[in-house]
Amino acid sequence: MSVIIFIVILAVLILVHEFGHFIVAKKNGVRVDEFGLGLPPKIFGIKKGETEYTLNWIPFGGFVRIFGENPDDESVKGPDSSRSLVNKSPWVQALILVAGVSFNIIFAWILLSISFMSGFPASTGFSEAGDIANARVVVLDVMEGSPAEDAGISVGDAILFLDSKTSSLQENINVNLVSDFIRDSNGSSVTVLFERDGDIQTTIVTPAEGVVEGRYAIGITMDMIGMLKLSPPEAIWEGGRMTIQLIGAVAVGFGSLIVGVFTGSADFANISGPIGIAGLVDNAAAFGFIYLLGFTAFISINLAVLNLMPFPALDGGRLLFLLIEGIKGSKIKHTTANILNGIGFALLMILMFIVTIQDIVKLF
Repeated sequence: MSVIIFIVILAVLILVHEFGHFIVAKKNGVRVDEFGLGLPPKIFGIKKGETEYTLNWIPFGGFVRIFGENPDDESVKGPDSSRSLVNKSPWVQALILVAGVSFNIIFAWILLSISFMSGFPASTGFSEAGDIANARVVVLDVMEGSPAEDAGISVGDAILFLDSKTSSLQENINVNLVSDFIRDSNGSSVTVLFERDGDIQTTIVTPAEGVVEGRYAIGITMDMIGMLKLSPPEAIWEGGRMTIQLIGAVAVGFGSLIVGVFTGSADFANISGPIGIAGLVDNAAAFGFIYLLGFTAFISINLAVLNLMPFPALDGGRLLFLLIEGIKGSKIKHTTANILNGIGFALLMILMFIVTIQDIVKLF
């Protein structure tokens, strides 16, 4: 199910991105030859005006085919060359190139605002945004092979009650009290009462040494999670503020990775591809649909920042070409630009392949 949800999320985000390019290109008189839902091969298409709208077999997002995006003799000097992207002013080209990224950012802002209006699961540490209601101890992560995993405890479970041979914990439960209770069990079995998807369940877990150094533990990460619900104006403001914060955090992350590549200190072990991200969907879905909207916003921002990187084949790379042309006062040969974009695309595919293999290895 997580794979299907991820495919839907990715498809929607790519469509949002491509629709940004599409609508701004149309508004600026650039010919758009095709707007595709999914990736080729084509199932069927309907032509309306100059644009063919197609449905394709591979269900990963979509694409827009803009005349002159990859310049050739026809788009540079042909009879319809005045409507070619490459022959538009640098400002129009830049506007079309950043439109996809802008739509991803705006979409993320909308999703986050809806989340805050609807009631967003949030840590009590996020209380500066508003009052966190009904906070409970919630499991955020379960270590593989840990006593908690063996006992069937999952991400998203809310711990309500703990009981051992010598004591019990029920009132005013918080993270520190749960952690101390498990530590003080000295390896004796602990009965855990928890809520999952509205159902109350129990399990027995035996804390062990070695899971956390110097103490008995069951291998879970916890936080006090409650519901943050804001008024529409507050939600829109907070959604925008969080969008800006996420853009900054993601940009710093990508920047550190790029610096690491050139200094030899890059750690690719922490990079996830589609398979790794699909695995995170389960964790996000465990906190409900609204939290999944927030997760989708985070992925949308990642796509936006990634596309702005000044690397050939990405929107940022094409913007870099425009900047170089502005500095040198003449256009880059379209054959040179196409070769560089082709090399950039090939390198991105190689990186995607390596990261995917790494994700698969992590599964075993």
